[in-house]
Amino acid sequence: MTRPTVVILAAGQGTRMRSATPKVLHDVCGRPMVAWTIAAATEAGAEKVVVVDGPARALDGRLPDGVAIAVQEDPRGTGDAVRAAAPQLDGAGTVIVLTGDAPLITGEVIAALAEAHAAGEAAATMATMELDVPEGYGRVVRGPDGSVERVVETKAPGDASPAELAIREVNTGLFAFERRALIEALERLEPDNAQGEYYLPGTIPLLHEAGRLVDAFPIEDPGVLMGVNDRVDLAAVRAVAQWRIHEHHMRAGVTIVDPASTLIDVGVRIGRDSVVEPASFLRGDTSIGEACRIGPLTTLVDSVLADRVAVPHSYLVDCEVASDASIGPFAYLRPAARIEDGAKVGTFVEVKGSRIAAGAKVPHLSYIGDADVGAGANLGAATITANYDGRAKHRTTIGRDVRTGVDTTLVAPVTVGDGAYTAAGSVITGDIPPGALGVARERQRNVEGYAERKRAQDDEPAA
Repeated sequence: MTRPTVVILAAGQGTRMRSATPKVLHDVCGRPMVAWTIAAATEAGAEKVVVVDGPARALDGRLPDGVAIAVQEDPRGTGDAVRAAAPQLDGAGTVIVLTGDAPLITGEVIAALAEAHAAGEAAATMATMELDVPEGYGRVVRGPDGSVERVVETKAPGDASPAELAIREVNTGLFAFERRALIEALERLEPDNAQGEYYLPGTIPLLHEAGRLVDAFPIEDPGVLMGVNDRVDLAAVRAVAQWRIHEHHMRAGVTIVDPASTLIDVGVRIGRDSVVEPASFLRGDTSIGEACRIGPLTTLVDSVLADRVAVPHSYLVDCEVASDASIGPFAYLRPAARIEDGAKVGTFVEVKGSRIAAGAKVPHLSYIGDADVGAGANLGAATITANYDGRAKHRTTIGRDVRTGVDTTLVAPVTVGDGAYTAAGSVITGDIPPGALGVARERQRNVEGYAERKRAQDDEPAA
């Protein structure tokens, strides 16, 4: 198999995005646009990936390990961008050039282009496609033998003749080159256009004039080369990428009830027989086990769920949920929450930086922050761990099989021993021994006749 060097052009300003963020760093389903092309190049078996950055070096530190960066100091067109990468092409056989703003390119297409180029023994192979409406694209002009002679740009009136404008075969911006032929053509490339830029397709006639073969590689699915120029294009590309992600999961045994209302990032992993209900968003580095039920109206961000977990109407961020646990509805798990086997975090419960051990229950209306809740414990409604004293956070330890009464506040640092109880309405500020009942509230006192005296007082005329 041919292992190409892949050059990704990513130095464009992207002014039509109207954004302070460089175009190729805009997100597409949880991955920057340029990272999609890098992933496709890697999938294709690229021996080396070189990304061409602009003078602002916006991509520095933003690319995966092992990806080389070349800098185009003065943005003077695609040919000049490839010229900037030339010093990093030593030893390459086949060089694939593609653009960083076409994130739907696949490793399969890149590999097929590299193989076709090697088999044809051409100096260059241009990926082309036929469009019913080719406006805005450079037209591919072929010679009598079917080889490519040149690309005619159509950016300005008069660039192309009526016969050339009638051509439906267009340049896709995806090329394969024999390295030496590419370098030699780049050295001869001239900025013979109104913009004074060096266009990579300008190497094609130079190779043709030198008697070198330039072949074409037709792309059957134009969608794989959809480019992004503005945010309308970005939305269209994101929709295609999202459907690919959905299709991948559904064919792997996941039920997505309503794909149109479901967002799943590219890095999310979902086990078979899991069900994703409508209006659920699975983001970042989220992993879901088998036979889970997610949603409806649930968001998971960078969270890990084991098997048979149910999470309706809830929001989970950077947390872990073990098998057979139940979360929600309307639960909020914050970073470093760890919910163990068979535990329950119920309605309107917030958990942060805490461990809820196996079989423990926090059924409703509670805040558990910086706490360890023992196995089998059951915390009554409105149980609160008061973990912050105004200067520092403190931890609460709740033992096995503890039962807290409703409206219990545990003021950290405090420990509730195994099998202990708290009385409803208690504010616990000291440790409770195992098996004991903690009562911390003022004794009730009834004031007889209070309501009648208050009415009389309210009826008195104002002074």
